Amino acid sequence: MSASASRPLERFLRHLAAERRASPKTVEAYGRDVAQFLGFLANRSGARLAKLQAADIRAFMGARREAGVGSRTLMRQLAAIRAFLRFLEREGEADASALSLIRGPKIAKGLPKPVATSAAKALIDPATRAGEEREPWIFARDAAVLALCYGAGLRISEALGVTKRNAPIGNRDSLTVVGKGNKTRMVPIIMPVRRAIEDYLAQCPYALKEDDLIFRGAKGGPLSPRIVQLAMQHLRGALGLPETATPHALRHSFATHLLAKGGDLRAIQELLGHASLSTTQIYTAIDREHLLRVVESAHPRG
Repeated sequence: MSASASRPLERFLRHLAAERRASPKTVEAYGRDVAQFLGFLANRSGARLAKLQAADIRAFMGARREAGVGSRTLMRQLAAIRAFLRFLEREGEADASALSLIRGPKIAKGLPKPVATSAAKALIDPATRAGEEREPWIFARDAAVLALCYGAGLRISEALGVTKRNAPIGNRDSLTVVGKGNKTRMVPIIMPVRRAIEDYLAQCPYALKEDDLIFRGAKGGPLSPRIVQLAMQHLRGALGLPETATPHALRHSFATHLLAKGGDLRAIQELLGHASLSTTQIYTAIDREHLLRVVESAHPRG
């Protein structure tokens, strides 16, 4: 990519980070996507940002398809291009009108695949990994992280963000969580989850300060999400679970199992930190049988 093409991209990324407060991962992904688009345009005869044509964008999307890129990745790349072109249009450096002629790829909606209640309980039990040659505190650590995913509906990043100061232990029965978009929510923490965290902290060999993240790697640094995923992989093998049984599937299981027990959809939305109720409503498709029972038992004509 030429130096002249890189300068608008650099300004755009600064705008994303500073003014739109996008996460570092979003800035990195958008930067990579837009750089790829600019590189494609540089090799396409007659293509210019100032007079971009819908055919230029379609040609890029077609090339990405031929390269084996899936619909979700292509959708993200198109979102990055839209944001970039509209930014440049406001700066008077591009024409974004071609975007109105572009439709995003269709994405098949897949339902989350929760694990059964019995399997979820086994996944968060340190005894399940008793046969592995690892130190007991490692088992207690992984069990505590997964307990937060299943028992409180946390994402891995949210669970790994718990500090000693705000750790839900003792009589502290709630946790303040900073989720996507820096949105803060309060999550109640049930006793079994608190006990799992207390058990881990009692065994953790590292001295933790109040502002330290409680979950530590084998050498004392902050625990990586990849390590949790590998632990889940071992557990899947031990329990004979499918590959869909991931740490994030435990979050789905949290929501699905609450709904099956009569949990209120609005309350589940708050617990998960979903900005929109429509995001939470995907769980209603998982448990249609339960919803049918609710209607039959509560409706006047049931």
